[in-house]
Amino acid sequence: MSQQDLEMLVTVIMPYGKYKGRVIADLPGHYLNWFAREGFPKGEIGRLIALMQEIDHNGLKPMLDPLRRSKEVK
Repeated sequence: MSQQDLEMLVTVIMPYGKYKGRVIADLPGHYLNWFAREGFPKGEIGRLIALMQEIDHNGLKPMLDPLRRSKEVK
């Protein structure tokens, strides 16, 4: 996990599905867990969803708050 990966979680938009249009960091835990059970998509979006699921599962979502604030200022 890199700083760039974390920044992508608060900027990359979910391109499809029930939560299309939300940033990856805002996907609900039950949806992230569904992917963990059923399989993550291939490619970059799947890698980010898997990372977000791990962060959410371990209760680390607050570590993204400073990144969110820095992206709002720009």
